[in-house]
Amino acid sequence: MEPLTNKEEEVMHSLWKLEKAFVKELMAILPKENHYNTISTVVRNLEEKGYVAHVAFGKTHQYYPLITKEDYTKGVMKLASQKFFNNSYKNMVSFFAKEEKISADELREILELIEKKK
Repeated sequence: MEPLTNKEEEVMHSLWKLEKAFVKELMAILPKENHYNTISTVVRNLEEKGYVAHVAFGKTHQYYPLITKEDYTKGVMKLASQKFFNNSYKNMVSFFAKEEKISADELREILELIEKKK
């Protein structure tokens, strides 16, 4: 899975939300500072990377995601685990605990989820 830029992720989140869209429909839900040509270029880059495909309607294209948000999230988390936490989710969770980004109650909820999976 090729990593995405922040702008590509922003567009993917919009496309996941809409499920399929023309560039003008993406423009309607993206921040106003984006320009049509920029978003059009980003969508074409996403298509080249294999994240998006399109259906042609004359000269215009309706885009749709080829990868689910869940699959993308799994890939990003796996990459972060490898890159920053020595491929250890334990190290990742302990990092968030030390940084006080996760509470003891949330950790208990995680433990309950793990126990239910067994």
